[in-house]
Amino acid sequence: MDPVTLDDLDRQLLHALQVDGRAPFSQIAGVLGVADRTVARRYARLSALGAVRVLGFPDGRRTGHAEWFVRLRCLPDAARAVGAALARRPDTSWVTLLSGGSEISCLVRTAERSGDGPVLLERLTRTPRVVSVGAQRVLRDFSDHESGWRARASALTREQAAALRPSYGGAVAWDGLTDLDRRLLPALAVDGRTSCASLAQAVGWSESVVRRRLTELRRTRALLFSVETDPRLFGYTTECMMWLTVSPGRVPEVAEALSGDVEIAFVAAMTGQANVLAYVVCRDIDALYDYLTGRVGALPGVQRLESVPVTGYAKRMAVPKE
Repeated sequence: MDPVTLDDLDRQLLHALQVDGRAPFSQIAGVLGVADRTVARRYARLSALGAVRVLGFPDGRRTGHAEWFVRLRCLPDAARAVGAALARRPDTSWVTLLSGGSEISCLVRTAERSGDGPVLLERLTRTPRVVSVGAQRVLRDFSDHESGWRARASALTREQAAALRPSYGGAVAWDGLTDLDRRLLPALAVDGRTSCASLAQAVGWSESVVRRRLTELRRTRALLFSVETDPRLFGYTTECMMWLTVSPGRVPEVAEALSGDVEIAFVAAMTGQANVLAYVVCRDIDALYDYLTGRVGALPGVQRLESVPVTGYAKRMAVPKE
């Protein structure tokens, strides 16, 4: 397989897809001032090389899905097998290997309107090679979903981003998930750019109905999109999970401050003693040290910081392709 390198047009394309994951290539091409087929070829190449995937996922606050961060410790020789098993599940994302491979962390989405913790925990506690399991409920996601990880979303001008941003008017009342939504969401979690024709065939509904429902899901902000890429393509080689214990009254202030940093790919308020969780991406280990000590450590209200290096992935967000 050819090594992947990104030029300016590739970076603009990835930024454009973060602004609108389902933007037509013709629209992106018009904003970037290139031919439609040039954009389509670039995306096809990056996708074939595994350098980019566009993923659709529900906004839990709209759809009622609960999100939990699960952290488990395994026997050293079991982590990769456990991680691979977790990665195959449709209800998990961000299955990361931590601390040299002895720990795993993953995000688990439970069914809508479920007040219970993830059923997955019961199975994990009965797995002989899993030493310990803990779970924290996501209370509020402070991430900027339009920008995502900001180092990847810096190639377009403000005017270009504005031209690509979907315009659905003001806030719209949410009418709840339908049977069609429950069929569409798993397909979009694998490939957020799947055509309406392919989606219609997969879910057994007409293309016109699928198209209208997708528009409604986006208009109500129930469906979000993210671009999955490897930070190393942008020159960022060091990643870690960060758990912060923050004074309760300072949680919104700290989380919002972090959400604007180029080093942050995800940040949320959580249950538990460590009540803010963040995913940190830095250029190298020295940059990570400077960020943790100079930026995070100086934020008012931060009482304790635990950082754990990410040493590998079983899954970023999407179900791994076979």
